[in-house]
Amino acid sequence: MRLNNRFFSLQTTIIMLVCGIFILALFVTDFLISGRIAATVQNNKIEKTSDIARMVANSPVVMEGLLDKEKEGAIQPFANRIKEVTNVDFITVMDMQGIRKSHPDPGKVGKRFVGGDEGRVLQGFEHVSTATGTLGVSLRSFVPVYAADGRQVGAVSVGILLVNVKQAIADSRMIIFAGIGVGGLVGLLGAWLLARKIKKILFGLEPHEIARLLQERSAMLQSTKEGILAVDINGTITLVNAEAVRLFQQAGLEGDPIGKSVKQFLPNSPMETLLQKGEVVLDQEYDLGVSTWLINRVPISIAGKTAGAIATFRDKTEITSMAEQLTGVQMYVEALRSQAHEFMNKLHVILGMVHMGYHDQLTNYVNQIAGHQQNEVGFIVRKIRNAALAGFILGKLSYAREVDAELTLSGDSVLPEPDNPEVIHELITIVGNLIDNALHAVQGCARKAVDVCFDYENMGLTIIVSDTGPGIPDHHKSHLFTKGFSTKGDNRGLGLFLVQRSLKRLGGTLDFTSKPEQGTRFTVTIPYAGKEEDDD
Repeated sequence: MRLNNRFFSLQTTIIMLVCGIFILALFVTDFLISGRIAATVQNNKIEKTSDIARMVANSPVVMEGLLDKEKEGAIQPFANRIKEVTNVDFITVMDMQGIRKSHPDPGKVGKRFVGGDEGRVLQGFEHVSTATGTLGVSLRSFVPVYAADGRQVGAVSVGILLVNVKQAIADSRMIIFAGIGVGGLVGLLGAWLLARKIKKILFGLEPHEIARLLQERSAMLQSTKEGILAVDINGTITLVNAEAVRLFQQAGLEGDPIGKSVKQFLPNSPMETLLQKGEVVLDQEYDLGVSTWLINRVPISIAGKTAGAIATFRDKTEITSMAEQLTGVQMYVEALRSQAHEFMNKLHVILGMVHMGYHDQLTNYVNQIAGHQQNEVGFIVRKIRNAALAGFILGKLSYAREVDAELTLSGDSVLPEPDNPEVIHELITIVGNLIDNALHAVQGCARKAVDVCFDYENMGLTIIVSDTGPGIPDHHKSHLFTKGFSTKGDNRGLGLFLVQRSLKRLGGTLDFTSKPEQGTRFTVTIPYAGKEEDDD
């Protein structure tokens, strides 16, 4: 059965992993070194008993005791003393017939050696064997005893009980296991501390929570309409979303940007300055030649230090288009509001005259309004074939009357429908802003007159908007088209800026002349392909 990893925290998982590795290591270690430890301990015991046996065999006390019956009694105390000092289980001295001359049990002295493995030593060969004697199963070393003339006179057997050998092996293994145990405890403590450290680095989140957040972040990044780019402290690109890739390709920047230097991938990129200064920069233009982006840049700070930066950007053309569309809509709304306001005023006049019984005067007033409206509407309809632009101009006429100004239209040519419908939107932006500025300029003047002239000829359109205002001061002329510059107050200064943008899109030009107390004259010239000329 597969366990759901959500049942265990990261800390528990790491500790369980370390415990499992520790237990596995313990069994593998026991399997690999137990036999070697046993062999090493046994070899050490054999070497020890062999060395003791040689020392005893070469002792004058033993040699003289085996040659002289009168000195034979000195062998037992000598052998027991050596046994105590060397910590072996027994030291047995025997003559050539296998009769014991020493034994840990004095009652066994004078009796034949037991075990059946003494034959080789009595033939003059050293050897080691495991056999069962009077004390039990033991590991024993045999060494022959030679007289001064080279004649063998007996043998020495030094032994350690096998039980003690196994205990020594077990003790050696326990030392290793104790070391492994201490290492395991240290490992568990380290695993616990490591788990806490990792969890702190991961802001207390579990792996499955991190995975979910990563999936959500990825979906969010890919679904956003703005391009997103992130770099590390070295200026290496670490993240881009799908919209950023689209904008890169649109700007002619090919290839995968991940892992590349932002300085090389985006020449003159403002990200380099951000990494150095660590300041937030909003709505900054970045010109790539073929396109212009509007970028917001924010540093990424960790523990008060800049660790990278993230930028969001959009194609400025798209933003400008939306802004201009909104501006155009606002102009439409304003024109309709002015017409509705003027119409309501006229209705109130008519209603008052009806209540007062001035029927003759009412007839003249209605005829006058109808005639004026018919002439005004008729002139505009004849001269301007596009319904949206014509309606917009009518709205401006109503607005001019509302602010007590005189707005006149002139021009001998007929303006046909444009071949490209988008041109009308740009025209409304241009004409609307110029008329609004002119009407604002004449407020407070003795004569409040604004004249708008449309002249269409040879696929070119010239628009002249002149007013009788106070004129433009010389020190303001150089700032007229600067975004945000205005003499009307705060949050203004977009009109002429948008006019210039629209002219740029249409490939047109704008000139102006202004004299103090004589008014201002704006002249706009743009290419204009009419449908009628295309049909011809």
